[in-house]
Amino acid sequence: MVVSVTLSLYIARQFMLSVMAMTASLTGIVCLFDFIDLLRRVATKPDVPTSLVTEIAGLHIPYFFMEIMPFGVLLGGIVCFWRLTRSSELVVARAAGISAWQFLAAPLACALMLGTLTTGIISPLSSVMYGRAETLDEQYLRTGGGPLTMSGASLWLRQLDSGLDERGVAILHSRDTHLKDGTLRIQDVSVFRIDRHDHLILRIEAPSGRLEAGYWLLEQAHTLRPDEMAGPPETVMLPTDLTLNRVQESFASPDTLSVWALPGFIRLLERSGFSSIRHQLHFEALLALPILAGTMALVAAGFSMRPTRRGGVAKMIGSGVAAGFLLFTVSKVAEQFGNSGALPPLLAAWAPTGAGLCLAVSLLLHLEDG
Repeated sequence: MVVSVTLSLYIARQFMLSVMAMTASLTGIVCLFDFIDLLRRVATKPDVPTSLVTEIAGLHIPYFFMEIMPFGVLLGGIVCFWRLTRSSELVVARAAGISAWQFLAAPLACALMLGTLTTGIISPLSSVMYGRAETLDEQYLRTGGGPLTMSGASLWLRQLDSGLDERGVAILHSRDTHLKDGTLRIQDVSVFRIDRHDHLILRIEAPSGRLEAGYWLLEQAHTLRPDEMAGPPETVMLPTDLTLNRVQESFASPDTLSVWALPGFIRLLERSGFSSIRHQLHFEALLALPILAGTMALVAAGFSMRPTRRGGVAKMIGSGVAAGFLLFTVSKVAEQFGNSGALPPLLAAWAPTGAGLCLAVSLLLHLEDG
């Protein structure tokens, strides 16, 4: 038992060193290219200092780490297991009666732990830093002013309406939406207030309005009830739980939201009538990240533990790298299907991970049992 624990700790240490070194190297390369791209973008903006570019590139590091981590596990695991096989350490361990499943338990646990830490700790840090980077990018590098500053932007909202019916809804449509002096302003507004039985209670027409703290303020609004004449123009306050930040976040990338904040924000989007598919897919992908990291560790083991005396080691390692990038391609294709609504977010996020896990287990069964 002491030998087994000692061997497990040794393999786990070798595995983690290889994985962290590979992940850091790949993240550094990607960050370097990102920094070069940012320099290219500011070449025509002499008023933007290089320090700002360096800050934006630095804020991108946790995001790139999360994207690279599964491939760091794959490539680092291949390097680790290949070195242990070449030095005959794994051969001796298996000759001593220790199966592949036993000495892979420690690397698998390390990969799962790394994925869990990435989802639970690095993800919130990445969301904050990535959101800050997007703000700086929007402010200094892009010519546009964000999703709500374009003229003629139409906006549809669906929210709970407890003012007239505890289970009713209010559907708001604005034909022109823009951001001015930090306030969301809407023009040519129509509001339909519907009860729990989907019956129209009243309709509000207003030439303009704005979003205040806790309510929509509609100016010069006319209230129309079924079978009644339109009322005189008045100021109407329509309660809402939306804020300017939440409306902007609904248009922003899901990467700017923490894994802990996503469930509540998804519920808010669904209540408000916004599409939450991108956010659901991102949330499920974060939940699947630990399993994906463990899958990559098993794939690395399956493709790199072939004894050197049998030959074909380089081909097997190359096949492992190709399998990892194929899994990446499949995950991106599934993500696009998920974003388009062709696949449920749960299936789009978990199917590539499940397919990779089946491949890894099949390889290890073939390697261990012939």
